[in-house]
Amino acid sequence: MQKVKNTIPVYDICSLSGNEHLHDDIIADNLAHYLGEHSNLYFPHRHSFYHVVLFTRGGGTHTIDFEQFPVEAGQLYFMIPGQVHTWNFDAEVDGYIINCSEGLIQAFLPENEIAAKMPFFRGIAKDGVVQLAEPVLSKVRDVMQRVTEEVRNSDQFSKSLISAYLMELFVTVARVSVALPATAFMQQNYLILYNFRKLVGEHYATKHLPKDYAELLYITPNHLNAVCNELMGKSAGEIIRDRILLEAKRLLINAGTSIAEIAWQLGFADNSYFTKFFKKYSGATPEEFRRTYLNKEINS
Repeated sequence: MQKVKNTIPVYDICSLSGNEHLHDDIIADNLAHYLGEHSNLYFPHRHSFYHVVLFTRGGGTHTIDFEQFPVEAGQLYFMIPGQVHTWNFDAEVDGYIINCSEGLIQAFLPENEIAAKMPFFRGIAKDGVVQLAEPVLSKVRDVMQRVTEEVRNSDQFSKSLISAYLMELFVTVARVSVALPATAFMQQNYLILYNFRKLVGEHYATKHLPKDYAELLYITPNHLNAVCNELMGKSAGEIIRDRILLEAKRLLINAGTSIAEIAWQLGFADNSYFTKFFKKYSGATPEEFRRTYLNKEINS
């Protein structure tokens, strides 16, 4: 059986850049202008970059990995590469948008720092949506405006200044979103969790058991479970299951892919086992989920 082709479009920064953007690893723009330039982004898509949006006005909903959130003024949301996203606005929307490459962020914010200190970049939809109040909202709006202006400069200092502004943005939001780990021990646990979830994202189709990942992390399964329960309120097995379920949903919205192909892609021995798994944890069969989602897209 051939490998399933994922037909959800994946956008990189180069494909979205306009003539005003002089850097190949960041886009920053007024949100209304950006949406006008990229009307195709209303359909489900993925990004190959980090994505940050601040709504200063608007209405409707946006969806991150099949979790729906209302659009509200003062809402800031973050997405990491690979997450599925769509918008459905019912009022005029404005604000700011920043898209930046993994390389740009990791140049000034190492991977372990992202894991331990930036909870909104863990790839969990609900943790990536932050409602801001004054005076933090004004500060964030000001920083995003400065980034938007600076991306139109190309002198020798521009990239350093952009990086400084982004760091200011991330730290400002991290201080008000979730309490930071106070000890080196807790930071180490966050790093274990980050690396575990990263490994799950790479191997969910072939490794379905916590012991497989504990071995890769050089820790015991009990230690892995303890970290996951402490920081996520879920067992390691539940995190693996949720990742498989998320990928199943991502594949199911492609109407041309059969259920049997998706089951094979996700490492299930047969179609019936996959169907039982999906229904148990989502409340619907794969066919029902696909039909409901596609009908919603047609009617929206």
